[in-house]
Parts: sequence; structure tokens; C-alpha cells
Amino acid sequence: MKILLACNAGMSTSLLVQKMRKEAAARSLDADIEAGPLAKALTKAQDADVLLLGPQISYAKQDALDAVDGKTPVVVIPMATYGRMDAKKVIDMALDATKE
Repeated sequence: MKILLACNAGMSTSLLVQKMRKEAAARSLDADIEAGPLAKALTKAQDADVLLLGPQISYAKQDALDAVDGKTPVVVIPMATYGRMDAKKVIDMALDATKE
């Protein structure tokens, strides 16, 4: 599973990505988890299984939906989940999005 996270500059999600990688390993999930700035993420989004947006760029959800053209689920991480760096919940969100 390829999970792509997008934020303003790609830096604020780095800690979350590290925690998500640990959580995925603990669950024995085969997951490739990357983070980057929105513009870069949009160019890679169609190759991902799910695109997660940091809450600070929730305004860009429609741009992201347009970029993936229905091929990749786009999910905005809730502010509270992001603020707590709740990797377990974010992984669950990614898994749920790919089941829909």
C-alpha cells in the first residue's frame, strides 16, 4: 500500500510519517509512506493508494480530487488527530479510504 501525505512544505508531516511507519511495521502492513509539499504530492497522487492532506491544507481538497481524477481516495486528516500525531488513527483512515 502506498500512502502519500501532503502539507504546506512537506516538513510538518515528517514526524507523523515516522510514527506511521512504526505503526505499519507493528501491524505487519506492507506500506510505503511518503510526505511532501502539496504541489509535489499532486504530481505523484495517481500512483498512490491514498492521498492524505494535512489539516492546514484542507482548502486544497478539491484541487487534490481534480488531480487524482477519481483514481485515488483523498482524505483530510482531522486537526485533532494531526495535532496528536495519532499514527494509529491515520493508518486506520488510510485503510478505510482504500476499502470504499
